[in-house]
Amino acid sequence: MEPMRIAYQSYVDEENAGTYWVNLRKHFEHIVDDETTVDIKGITPPDSYAHSLSEFRCARDMIANAITAEREGYDAFAIGHFQDAGLYEARASVDIPVLSLGEASMLYACQLGQQIGIVTINPRYKSWFHHQIGKYGLRERVTGVHAMDFQPGSILAAFDNEGGLDEVVQLFEDQAKPLVEQGVDVIIPGGGIPMLLFSGVFNHNVDGAPVINGIPILVKMTEVAVKLKRLTGLVVSRTNDFALPDPALIEEFMTHPKGL
Repeated sequence: MEPMRIAYQSYVDEENAGTYWVNLRKHFEHIVDDETTVDIKGITPPDSYAHSLSEFRCARDMIANAITAEREGYDAFAIGHFQDAGLYEARASVDIPVLSLGEASMLYACQLGQQIGIVTINPRYKSWFHHQIGKYGLRERVTGVHAMDFQPGSILAAFDNEGGLDEVVQLFEDQAKPLVEQGVDVIIPGGGIPMLLFSGVFNHNVDGAPVINGIPILVKMTEVAVKLKRLTGLVVSRTNDFALPDPALIEEFMTHPKGL
């Protein structure tokens, strides 16, 4: 099999991630095909606050990283950030496949149940997720979004604190149970950090509704996208939203990163 290199974009950096990156690398070892290498790329400063301004800043860095990854010979770019900030712009900037955690998780969850619910880590993300759901045309399928109350940076501590996993699982279930009572069939943790934290919970479910880990879903869908491109030439449409820009526009974006 031909080797495959995937750049995986985290919205935190290694210095501030605690053991998250360590655990993420171990998780990849159990996910990827033998010929696949996944390299984690960080963002500094990390996305530490639940606010659209932080998402916007990190999205700009992510798009630049996607362009750099293509230039460095990566076969695909996976955005390991559930909010998918900058996803469409990144797809419109490179010829390699670009997939993202939120979109991949929602689309796959639709194969497991009719009604999907999301439990995010912070109430500020609820509005953002509803915008995502609408953008992906899934309002009839992804019908509920509930929230815990963590800042993105603070939930990282659960990887290192004794009892941290149990605490977050309980807080998560407190928000997920009402969704199941309302008819939701599948629950998505709204973020790569809780997904990885829950990855060690075997047969994770809330009252029979499966809780999915979107990280292996994203990675495997990215591998499939690369394989299909190699086999058939299949790439995203270049007619409208994902039309490639003039190379001069790419250079302008890469060489003028800041305003005043």
